[in-house]
Amino acid sequence: MGAAPPPIRVMVVDDHPIWRDGLRKDLEAAGVAEVVAEAADGGEAIERAREAMPEVIVMDLNLPTVRGAEAIRIITEASPHVRILVVSASGEEADVLEAVKNGASGYLLKGSTAEEIGDAVRRIASGEAVFTPQLAGLVLSEFRRVSTGGAPTAQPGLTPTENEILTLVAKGYTYREIAEKRFIAVKTVQNHVQNILTKLHLHTRYELMRYAIQKGLDRAPDPE
Repeated sequence: MGAAPPPIRVMVVDDHPIWRDGLRKDLEAAGVAEVVAEAADGGEAIERAREAMPEVIVMDLNLPTVRGAEAIRIITEASPHVRILVVSASGEEADVLEAVKNGASGYLLKGSTAEEIGDAVRRIASGEAVFTPQLAGLVLSEFRRVSTGGAPTAQPGLTPTENEILTLVAKGYTYREIAEKRFIAVKTVQNHVQNILTKLHLHTRYELMRYAIQKGLDRAPDPE
């Protein structure tokens, strides 16, 4: 058996200390994460993210001093490698879309179980975007609303495989699902997506999905 993967460096941001303490214990007990920092408000989150260098930040949106969505924007601009998972009591459309547009990689509701949050942390750390099914539909609908339309075409500069993976990203498939459809490893999908981001001068999965839908790739048939 291979060695277990090292724990993910996580920062927890919430203005309720009992919630922060409980989430830290759950993540560490499951072996998912090492909680390297905590913060109780948006301003502190920005500072601690810079100091602690977490891989994933699990944060609420309803924060004192600096709003959660604004803190997300500042953190992801300063540290594009950091993935942010929102865990909020609010499932309101405006809150979800603002968080994602500002750079969040995932959004769960506070009714989610410890196992669901731990799984989301793992998936986000590996480069996936994670939403509950209802929220995923909301985000995809918004992408399509702002789509420019037009017939889907292969994107210049990408290999045939990269174009196929880009089409599957536009359709909302997770990296795991793409790997299963293409009979390749999840890590290979991640490498392809990183190459696509580099070639298209994009930075996040959100930007990539928006780009692909604007090109009409979500309306293309699934690649064979």
